[in-house]
Amino acid sequence: MNTHLGPQWATGGLRPFSIKAKLGTLVVVSVFITTGLLMVAMYTATELRFITVFSIIATLLITQFVAHSLTAPLDEMNAVSRSISNGDYTRRVRGADRRDELGDLAVTINRMADELAAQDEQRKELVANVSHELRTPIAGLRAVLENVVDGVMSADPETMRTALKQTERLGRLVETLLDLSRLDNGVVPLKARRFEVWPYLSGVLKEANMAVSQRAGIASGSGTHTRTDVHLHLDVSPPELTAHADPERIHQVVANLIDNAVKHSPPHGRVTVRARRGAFPESLDLEVLDEGPGIPQSEWHRVFERFNRGNAGQGGGNGKGDGGTGLGLAIARWAVDLHGGRIGVAESARGCRIKVTLPGEPRPQS
Repeated sequence: MNTHLGPQWATGGLRPFSIKAKLGTLVVVSVFITTGLLMVAMYTATELRFITVFSIIATLLITQFVAHSLTAPLDEMNAVSRSISNGDYTRRVRGADRRDELGDLAVTINRMADELAAQDEQRKELVANVSHELRTPIAGLRAVLENVVDGVMSADPETMRTALKQTERLGRLVETLLDLSRLDNGVVPLKARRFEVWPYLSGVLKEANMAVSQRAGIASGSGTHTRTDVHLHLDVSPPELTAHADPERIHQVVANLIDNAVKHSPPHGRVTVRARRGAFPESLDLEVLDEGPGIPQSEWHRVFERFNRGNAGQGGGNGKGDGGTGLGLAIARWAVDLHGGRIGVAESARGCRIKVTLPGEPRPQS
């Protein structure tokens, strides 16, 4: 029976060090002092007016002591909150170790400051990353067009292909930013339908291979992505496997997972896309596996956060970062969440394994 007392004391306002308990103690002590002084007056024939004055003074002193212990932390919280509202996220509230409501409030304010500081840093990183990523293709495209206009180069198919590659790279970045905008604006209606998994994923892998070939040799913000050495492998069982989902959104999921796996693969590595039948009708279990350095378990919960670009030492097997905006996996999680599915890092003997579970056809509510 006593096992249920802990949560009540912790959450039901019955904590011995709560503000309610302190105020109740103040009332009890004040009544006790007044009663004691009255009894002293009765037994010692002391005048009642002196007893009244002493009682008032004692009660005021105790009340002042308790009030100071309550208002001083509130004044500090007010000052820290004003600093946070003005953009200073470095200040923190003391007293987070207090065992009352003010301690809980201090923890909440400090946590809010940490989250706002992280979001501000992410916003600055986004601006820097997008500016950096836009600069390279724009500079390349401008150089090609200036050479054509100045007559240094002729507008032959090879030159136009170079310009087209830079334009396509700009388009990919803009599409990523549009996906982020959709993510921020809330739920996007799904256009779910039944489709055959093998030909669908085969097409996604072919597009990924084509994208890699087009990007080969094009300088990026953090080096040159020439990952044509990474082999993509498709494993679907049974071959006639079908699923019920929005193909466009699942394309975002698989494409982003493949892109992330390719970037973190070692030279001549292998990326496997595996599909199996799920636990429910038309449900699907997807896995993307690579042979890279993997992700420490302590970082699993951060993998799908926005702007999280992982360890720079894991990029592409060449010791450099991927140079991306850190939105790919966040967009993948968003698309999976739209389906009511799950995505996460799973145990793997080698490399990294991302597992996606899609629920399939909506089940009637009982």
